[in-house]
Amino acid sequence: MTVAVVLVGLTLGTYVLKAAGPLLLGGRELPSAVLRLAELLPAALLAALVAVNTFSSADRLVLDARAVGLVAATLALTLRLPFVAVVVVAAAVTALTRLVAG
Repeated sequence: MTVAVVLVGLTLGTYVLKAAGPLLLGGRELPSAVLRLAELLPAALLAALVAVNTFSSADRLVLDARAVGLVAATLALTLRLPFVAVVVVAAAVTALTRLVAG
């Protein structure tokens, strides 16, 4: 299989999946339980992604400088710093922790 065939297949699959909802629902309202789930799902997925990237390395759980950076980012968010400042604080604390830990 060539790369072009794979890309075309993935593109078509993406459009079919995105079009399936509006085509199947036809303008009907979603049930309130589904709407609540749709509102909460992005936050849960983001939290899971952060947890996996912070506390795992290859096939094992780790507690390293990334966890310290996450704590710093959480503190910066609690202080309601701008997003760019949160990223800079988290990156700086992570780098300093790695530097000190050797």
